[in-house]
This record gives sequence, C-alpha cells and structure tokens, in this order.
Amino acid sequence: MTDMSGDNKQSDDFENVPVVSCTRCGREWELTYELDELQAGNRAVEQFALDHERHTGHLPDDISPWIADCENCPAGEQFLSKRPAKRWAVTHARHTYHSIDLISPDGDEKTITSDDSRYENSN
Repeated sequence: MTDMSGDNKQSDDFENVPVVSCTRCGREWELTYELDELQAGNRAVEQFALDHERHTGHLPDDISPWIADCENCPAGEQFLSKRPAKRWAVTHARHTYHSIDLISPDGDEKTITSDDSRYENSN
C-alpha cells in the first residue's frame, strides 16, 4: 500500500507526477497513488480533488468546480469539468422541468431549462 504521508514517494515509475497542494490542510501530495494503484491516468488530479473534497469538505488549491444548482429544488452537484456538469443540468431539467443554474469556475452563469434538453450536445 502506498504511504500517502509523502514519506514514501514512488515517482520513479512516472515522469512529471502531478503534485496537488492544500493550504487549508498545510500539505502537498504527489499523485503516484492515483496513477499507480487507482490507475486514474490523466484524471489523477480530478480523482484526488474529488476524494479530497469528499473527505475534508473542501477542494485543494487552484481547483474550482463547475456548479449545477437547481432553482426549484435542493438538487445540485459540483463537477471538475464542463461536460458532466452540463449533462447533469440538462438531464435534471429534462426530467423535472426545473431551471438549473450552471456556474463556471470563473463565475459565468447560464440557466439551463427543459427546452435546452433538446440541445444537449451544444455549448
């Protein structure tokens, strides 16, 4: 089992192993575990960030989510990329006829309605 404390870094197997830091936790992690054990590949940073948020309640430094927030009910989700955020918003709107606020990491906001479900693949 890989030691997540950073004391047992196994970056020899990978070139340019991503490093994620969190000032709230006062720690930094090489993502060797996500690459080696979880085989997350190019989604290693995303996998780590989601796991970190699940276990600590906050995201690591420099990671901002896409937010899909229903205007009509308590449903809502956070995603680290646009495609799954938009898919969730369109699907929720399609099934519930609710309006969903889709907010980018930059704060740009778009409202998705049930009418938009016909154009799921559009930007």
